[in-house]
Amino acid sequence: MAEQEYPGDAAVTPLVIVGTGLAGYTVAREWRKLVPDQALTIISVDDGSFYSKPMLSNALTARKSPQQLATFSAAQMAEQLQATILTQARVTALHPERAELTLLRDDGVECRLGYGQLVLALGADAVSLPLAGDGAGGVYAVNDLQDYRRLRAALEQARSVLVLGAGFVGCEFANDLRLAGYEVSVADPAPYALSRFVPESLGRQLVAALQDIGIGWYAGWAAREVLRQEGKLLVTLEHAAGARQQLPVDLVLSATGLRPRVALAQAAGLHVNRGIVTDAWLRTSDARVYALGDCAEVAGVVQPFVMPLMHCARALAKNLAGTPAPVAYPTMPIVLKTPSYPVIVVPPDPGLAGSWQVTEMEGGVKALSMDADGKLLGFALGGSALTEKAALLKALASA
Repeated sequence: MAEQEYPGDAAVTPLVIVGTGLAGYTVAREWRKLVPDQALTIISVDDGSFYSKPMLSNALTARKSPQQLATFSAAQMAEQLQATILTQARVTALHPERAELTLLRDDGVECRLGYGQLVLALGADAVSLPLAGDGAGGVYAVNDLQDYRRLRAALEQARSVLVLGAGFVGCEFANDLRLAGYEVSVADPAPYALSRFVPESLGRQLVAALQDIGIGWYAGWAAREVLRQEGKLLVTLEHAAGARQQLPVDLVLSATGLRPRVALAQAAGLHVNRGIVTDAWLRTSDARVYALGDCAEVAGVVQPFVMPLMHCARALAKNLAGTPAPVAYPTMPIVLKTPSYPVIVVPPDPGLAGSWQVTEMEGGVKALSMDADGKLLGFALGGSALTEKAALLKALASA
């Protein structure tokens, strides 16, 4: 099949997928296993290369260049999937009432594409902090391979890096940058790392381990302003108590979370909340339109992690192929890729009320989320406590 062979205007394709991230390509692979002979069109806003997004935050330590992270080109993916892949094409409008998309092609020409079924795998945008100053526009964020290419190019001229945000992505990038030889600092308004997911003692042990390898830590500090000054970026940090200080660095990397891309669906009249709302079958409020991945709010929950995405993709492929299958999630650990202090978290299911029972040990923390009746709802393990993982996963499966 062709990578860049536009169909005739308003041509109808049985299945159209918008997005060539892990979500879009995975559902395409799974669907193709079930439906070997129907036409498939995939639309990519970039060059359509296949890569693993989780690899971006530890590529320096893995000695992977941006070029090496892209394991297949769009042309290779088109051949594998027997699909038409339209690259550098932007969907400007979705018309559910006539099952049609409006595209702006790479040559500037607008065209229409009809669909039998449509999958929105639009991903998410990095949250932009409200920073003041003439250097605020130079703050980097990494949400895809294109972003990462720009970051790597900038790092060639940098020595010191300030990471804004101490969540999963921020901690991973900080650890990776430090092991690659950069001077690294982290600033976060919370008093410890991973504050949304783990108890304080585990978060503080993670901070201490990262400090031990030379990472500076500004817990309780938020960035307010970025100024350009004598070849540096001068970042003003403000503490929760009101104190301020300035930190000169070569590069600022923001890792403060993701916001699902919902504008296209919202403009089309689809039901949107935090993400594009779907049921457990990944159906949106229009029966011919589905959504998954970082843009989707599946059965009331947005889960911007790989394992939920993979399970959604397998279920959605069956639904698209005519065998209805609601997504069912197994226990899905979130693994923090910080070799200086590894962490595994299994958050309780949304809506379940639990409290942490914490055990500190030599070089690690075991934290169990328990309900009022003593039932295990989830857990968080750090450092040496990771040896408890298998037993706790088994306990959760039987809980």
